[in-house]
Amino acid sequence: MKVKNDCIFFQGDIPCKLHKESGVHCDSCKFYQPIIKRILIIKTGAAGDVIRTTPILSKIREEFPKAEINWLTKYPIFVPKKFVKNILKWNLENIIWLQSQRFDILINFDKDRETIALAETIKANSKKGYLMDEFGKCKPSDINAENKWLTGIYDDVSQKNKRSYPEEIFEICGFQYRNERYIFELPVSQIEFNLPKNKKIIGLNTGCGTRWLTRLWGKDNWIELAEILSSNDYFPILLGGHEEDELNKEIQNNSLAKYLGYFKLEDFVNLMNHCHLVVTSVTMAMHIAIALKKKIVLFNNIFNKNEFELYGLGKILQPEGKDCLGCYKNLCDEKCMSTISPDMVFKTIQKLLK
Repeated sequence: MKVKNDCIFFQGDIPCKLHKESGVHCDSCKFYQPIIKRILIIKTGAAGDVIRTTPILSKIREEFPKAEINWLTKYPIFVPKKFVKNILKWNLENIIWLQSQRFDILINFDKDRETIALAETIKANSKKGYLMDEFGKCKPSDINAENKWLTGIYDDVSQKNKRSYPEEIFEICGFQYRNERYIFELPVSQIEFNLPKNKKIIGLNTGCGTRWLTRLWGKDNWIELAEILSSNDYFPILLGGHEEDELNKEIQNNSLAKYLGYFKLEDFVNLMNHCHLVVTSVTMAMHIAIALKKKIVLFNNIFNKNEFELYGLGKILQPEGKDCLGCYKNLCDEKCMSTISPDMVFKTIQKLLK
């Protein structure tokens, strides 16, 4: 009995889905599809970065239609199953398995010590993205990865950058970016949210994580915006995680905004999918909103705005009259975000939803 272990459907330890469906054996299977290329993508996190890396899958699948695509990540929920054969969660078991494999192409988009070290140990005919130098530090694999690498180590180079993140990752792979969109599959959620169907729902994502607190807009601004939205017949809901729980409760207690609590990722995506527009700083919620094709008002101060590809869905609001944009500071006495007024945000929302 001939076994075709080079078939993309072959599992090795359990029956493949085609055997389960029709009882076929390898030696007589009309569905046999040999693996032409084996490709490994390493993009572990953060969650938003995983989402905004998915456009590369369209091009990889176009260039290598019969390739076996593998993706190592800390957020498997955001890797599209339709495009990726093996979605590998970052853990010891999968790392051991990968170190015993050989791939045609390895693409490492991460610069962290653990990922560049892993990329060095995995066998591949071609390696793209980031590897480890003789001092244990990140280095570009080739000239295509050099620009993105330089923007990470020099602030002035980053501030002059004109490329969006999708453009940069396409360049790393040697491809030309043609406005490929995020690829997103709605995760299964068990929660049914009881939200009004006769009003425009505006998601207010009040947090920004803990790394760059200079992105915070401030409680009073969120309260004022919620009041303006409510008085104009919009329905504002407060979004966030555990870190924003107390803040969101306080905003709800001082406004007409609705706060439903914080949720698991799949339920958070479900809640965001009810929104017509999302107001957010540069966070995971921004990328989920883009993936869901929601209108978006994006707050930005410390990053280069050229980095963000909104696909025509929204507007970036930045502090006015400041020459220090793109500073990447995590703490600063200059409260630049206060120059963005709730009225300015509301007028932007109106224009986007017109």
